[in-house]
Amino acid sequence: MITAVSYGPDGSRQEHDPSDISEVVGQEGRLLWVDLADADDADFECIAGEFDLHPLAMEDARKHGQRPKLELYPTHAFVVAYSESLCEVDLFVGPDWLVTVRGRNDSGGAWEMAAARRRFDRTRANGPSVGLLLYTILDELVDGYFRAADSVEDELEELEERIFGEDMPEERAIQQDLFDVRRRLLLFRRAVVPLREVINALLRREVRWLDDTAVLLLQDVYDHVLRVIDTIDSQRELMGNAVDAHLAIISNRMNQVMKTMTSWGALLLGSTLIAGIYGMNFEHMPELHWRYGYAMAIGMMVLLTVAGYFAFRRRDWL
Repeated sequence: MITAVSYGPDGSRQEHDPSDISEVVGQEGRLLWVDLADADDADFECIAGEFDLHPLAMEDARKHGQRPKLELYPTHAFVVAYSESLCEVDLFVGPDWLVTVRGRNDSGGAWEMAAARRRFDRTRANGPSVGLLLYTILDELVDGYFRAADSVEDELEELEERIFGEDMPEERAIQQDLFDVRRRLLLFRRAVVPLREVINALLRREVRWLDDTAVLLLQDVYDHVLRVIDTIDSQRELMGNAVDAHLAIISNRMNQVMKTMTSWGALLLGSTLIAGIYGMNFEHMPELHWRYGYAMAIGMMVLLTVAGYFAFRRRDWL
């Protein structure tokens, strides 16, 4: 589906049919924003022909799965970025037009453009420009990273409470949750870290259609990206500490089980030894025909067991 909206220097806003895009492109002082959601081959062919988009950039936009990057072509620039839910957003940036192609993530979700539209409608009062529109979209994407980082932090805190809680947690469930969070952090970092170089290239004015105002605003986006990267690195370190702590607790519990089993085995060893000696089938043995032999053997078994039990209890083995 193609949505085309143009903005005039007088603050006017007008929606257009996709077939009318060629009439709007190049109008002096007018900015055109074309958005593609769930695009099919016909939609891609339409925008490729209207804006003379490079075939290599079009191929990347069709297939998705690209890393965040900035590519420069004679008539436009191609930017790849990701939303907080890891939905790919491709942007074709021209002198007075911008095309966004929104893909879906592995779970079928797509990034909603409504917030960026409302924000651009509020901030374009001083005159719409492609640089301001590009900044608005990128800033909305980066703002979503903070929400994703906060969500991961809440999950890590919950996992820490489960790991160090007094109740015996289900080890398999905790391990699965830990590795799930670790995997999402890795994917999230792959989507965020390369964006730093993209914003840095924009600040170096590698895209010649950005004005001074847009470059100034993009500095704030660059700072936010750095903050998000620092947060992700901190969370990865906390994630590693949580995994190590979980493994250490499992090891300690296993050691406690082994100590308990060893203690009970040692308690039974003395009684088993006495019973084994006096259970041997020999005719001439000390105390074999003694009147109090049975009572003495039972007494020794009880004494060894009780003494060993209290000895192990003092060492906190039982």
